[in-house]
Amino acid sequence: MKKFILFSISYLLPYLLFAQQQRPNIVWLTTEDNSASWYRLYNPEHGAPMPNIEKLAEHGIVFNNAYSNAPVCSTARSTIISGLYGPKIGAHYHRAEQKVKMPKGLKLFPYYLRQAGYYTTNNSKQDYNFVAEDVNGVWDESSRKASFRNREENQPFFHVQNFYDTHEGQMFGELKEGIEDIGNPSEVELFPYHPDTDTFRKKYAQYISLNHYVDKKVGRLIQQLEDDGLLDDTFIFHYGDHGGVLPGGKGYAHNDGLQVAMVVHVPKNWKHLSPVSEGSRVDGFVEFVDLSATVLNLAGIKIPDLIDGKPFLGKGVSIEKLAKRDETFGYADRFDEKYDMVRFLRKGKYSYWRSYQPFNFDGLHNSYRYKQEAFREWRALAKKGKLNDEQLAFYHKRLPEQLFDLENDPHEVNNLALDPAYASVLLEMRKLMHDRVSDMPDLSFYPESFLLKGITTDGVSFGQEHKTEIRKLIDIADLQLQSFAMVKKKIGKALNSKNNFERYWALINCSVFGEEANQFYSQAEEMAKNDTDIFVRMRAAEFLGLTGRINPKPLLLDILEQCPDQIAANLVLNTIVLLSELTPMKLTLNDLDQSKWKNVEGNISNRFLYLRELANSSQFLEN
Repeated sequence: MKKFILFSISYLLPYLLFAQQQRPNIVWLTTEDNSASWYRLYNPEHGAPMPNIEKLAEHGIVFNNAYSNAPVCSTARSTIISGLYGPKIGAHYHRAEQKVKMPKGLKLFPYYLRQAGYYTTNNSKQDYNFVAEDVNGVWDESSRKASFRNREENQPFFHVQNFYDTHEGQMFGELKEGIEDIGNPSEVELFPYHPDTDTFRKKYAQYISLNHYVDKKVGRLIQQLEDDGLLDDTFIFHYGDHGGVLPGGKGYAHNDGLQVAMVVHVPKNWKHLSPVSEGSRVDGFVEFVDLSATVLNLAGIKIPDLIDGKPFLGKGVSIEKLAKRDETFGYADRFDEKYDMVRFLRKGKYSYWRSYQPFNFDGLHNSYRYKQEAFREWRALAKKGKLNDEQLAFYHKRLPEQLFDLENDPHEVNNLALDPAYASVLLEMRKLMHDRVSDMPDLSFYPESFLLKGITTDGVSFGQEHKTEIRKLIDIADLQLQSFAMVKKKIGKALNSKNNFERYWALINCSVFGEEANQFYSQAEEMAKNDTDIFVRMRAAEFLGLTGRINPKPLLLDILEQCPDQIAANLVLNTIVLLSELTPMKLTLNDLDQSKWKNVEGNISNRFLYLRELANSSQFLEN
């Protein structure tokens, strides 16, 4: 009898083990363009009631300091799926004019889940800035029909459900039919940089209603998991894919553009993988670059060495380790046709903005941005002189560096960088930022057109090959952070360099210092006409135009026609729009009609459309 029992157990053991869940399931419920301040869970007095997400929090963890690394979809999602910082690999432009490759030896992380037996599904937005060969094979299914219910029996799964209902596009008009209007315009709390108008109050209330609505959809997906008896074995993550969505959030490397909600339901059978008890709130910082490492760690899969992120759940993660995490890094570069280059760093309660081209003011025209009624009204009020200083800052050039105390100034309107009392904090943040971009290294110190042509294999390899040069460019760019009197000789040396990118950044510095750099006017005029590098010519003309030294229109039109590709042309058009908004320089309809780029689609067409509007407006005023 004893032998029979032993034989039965040994025979049935493989089947019993197969019937049990050997790895946890993992589900991501992602809303779009949605910063933490819109949730009642994070903003009890003025946030949207979201009872289903709040219920997740009761049986899980709320991360108080969760951050997207980028304030717009494709760059944020590319960081998530790769586990790598965007400027390190060239995946940080929105949207990609040219897809980039993952570094050798590293796959997009769901690939490793599939290899371990997971059923991987995505419903349905991808928006990755990677070549097709890197994306192929990542998902068992990625479509609007993708569901964890299509897996094999007892197969663990990783499922991503994307909800579009809070996307910026939902703010272009009124609330759609069927969405309960729960927002009260008279009760909303406006951010201090927004004007107090009926339009802004209405749009705040509209977004609260959209969040309440999407929570119902989140609840239905959770109900599916419960109906299928899966909750006890399924980690459920909820987060917004970046901040937003009112003007000044999405698209900008500010706290309102980067801080997101992060709520994780911890399943009953896998509580040992959580460092804290259910219902806890964690102050330690987590960021999107950490999500891939976290999922792999929960699944018991080795985290590839090349991944930048660190797990915040799973084996080896303790509450003590979480508590020590007090830094996050963000980036904003090209957003459609609008160029900028801003890096964000938060350490503890302080945030630091490093604007490498601060004359590219936040409110510079972007066609998608200005589809929002609130955006259009904000600009109109700025032109009419009806804004206070905090509200008008969006339409003025920035300082190269800004420092904020988020505990006392959560929407970052009181710059402490010039306050001597914070000098030591400023220097610490400055060094941390310098080290971040240097060690990476950050590829944005090259113009996008040159960079994409130069990345013949992958961005990481390119960065390592050019690390010494990039560090030199960073040092030149950081001359902006000192007085002109201290750095004018170094700027002069860089202007005379044989290296075209050193000349390029020296001229950007001249634009930052403005009329203080007038001793370089004559040299800049010569460079704008005759430099061998088209990007150097553009930056020289930009400096001369921003300071009013000359009308650079003839130079810029010539430079535009000499551009070798539409990516380069779009950068030149950014300068033309900048000068058209800030200076008397205006293009005519004839100027635009004579350009070889006038019928090119994409970002360039958006610039031409706007320049035509400006030309028509100028013509109307003259008549």
